[in-house]
Amino acid sequence: MTFGDGADDAALDRAWGEFCDRLKAAGTHAFKDFNATSGAQRADAFRFLTQNLGQAFDLALETRDPRYPSIHAFCNPTRKLGGDCADFTYQQAWIDGQSTYRISGTRGTARFFNITVQGARPVGPHVLHEPFGDVPEANVFGHQLHVEPDGTFELYIGGPERGPNWLPTTVASRKLFIRQGFDHWDERPGQLRIERVDMTGPKPLPTAATMIDAFSWAGDFVTGLMTSWPEFPFTYGGVDNEHPNRFPAVDATEADNKRGRAAANMYWELGPDDALIVEFDAHEGLWMLSNMGVFFASMDFLYRPVSYTPSRVSTDGDGKVRLVLAHDDPGVHNWLDTQGFERGNLTYRHMLQGQPAILTTRLVRRADLDGVLPPDTKRVTASERTAQMWERFNGVRGRFPL
Repeated sequence: MTFGDGADDAALDRAWGEFCDRLKAAGTHAFKDFNATSGAQRADAFRFLTQNLGQAFDLALETRDPRYPSIHAFCNPTRKLGGDCADFTYQQAWIDGQSTYRISGTRGTARFFNITVQGARPVGPHVLHEPFGDVPEANVFGHQLHVEPDGTFELYIGGPERGPNWLPTTVASRKLFIRQGFDHWDERPGQLRIERVDMTGPKPLPTAATMIDAFSWAGDFVTGLMTSWPEFPFTYGGVDNEHPNRFPAVDATEADNKRGRAAANMYWELGPDDALIVEFDAHEGLWMLSNMGVFFASMDFLYRPVSYTPSRVSTDGDGKVRLVLAHDDPGVHNWLDTQGFERGNLTYRHMLQGQPAILTTRLVRRADLDGVLPPDTKRVTASERTAQMWERFNGVRGRFPL
């Protein structure tokens, strides 16, 4: 039996060829003007593409049937997308508005926990590529869940109202988005699973038509992620690439309020002899700072100090937090590693109690840091940095199945 003997051979071959052509074209965007020309940053662009190629068909095929839902880990230490925060875990599940689903498992100890029902995708140039473009329809936070004494819970999605753990759906509901945010390294994520409550048979095998549709969806996905980043946040996300190294004001939208967070992103450029000091008042609530590359993918948070939260940062005697963005270790506790990149993005998120901070920045010569920082700035030795990195390494491994 050879090509052409099957009734669907030509259609499958054509769809596969179109996907491969689109994947090749997507790779050309690694060389876009927004990306620096160093080998490290060009390689990072292709890594961004290949990491997400690894999940393209998880999203487009393997987990896409809402009658047989599956919780998919959206980002992790080797898969980055969408301005992901280094101290969050992200999961999603495709659903529909007609079925009833049950999530069961453990709540875990993550300080921030949120499950959101997402609705229909809007239409227009301001809408990011799938699986984004979300309209929050309903959500539940960790403190709103009824959790059993042993830490377990059940949450129903859709169908008739059930108390106390229930989220409504609409005819437009299309997916669940699950976020867990961490502060201390010893916090552990909840372990969750999902099923449609009225399943009566096995999941059907993909048909030729299903596979052809998946090729198209995955083609849109790889095209979108390479063409939308970083242009989309620069155009629609309030990121000012014309004036690097300055944070815009933190302004929470209605959608941000439904997600339970406010955010601001700074595009940065750093010369080989530069350092950037990021300064703000210590404040209530759970906040996070995550360093990202040009394509808005978190940097290597498993091995490098590229993110901070309240429990892991040092506060100076005047009540201010000062972080130092630098290419090499300046010997201060609050070092934000650039991975040697000359361009990137730094995102601040604020959740839970309190109000977002006002962040200011100061670009200085790397050699002048000691004279610019307060005398009581917390310093670290080489051995203390190593211990700090081991703590990070083990903490991140506790959040992901590594």
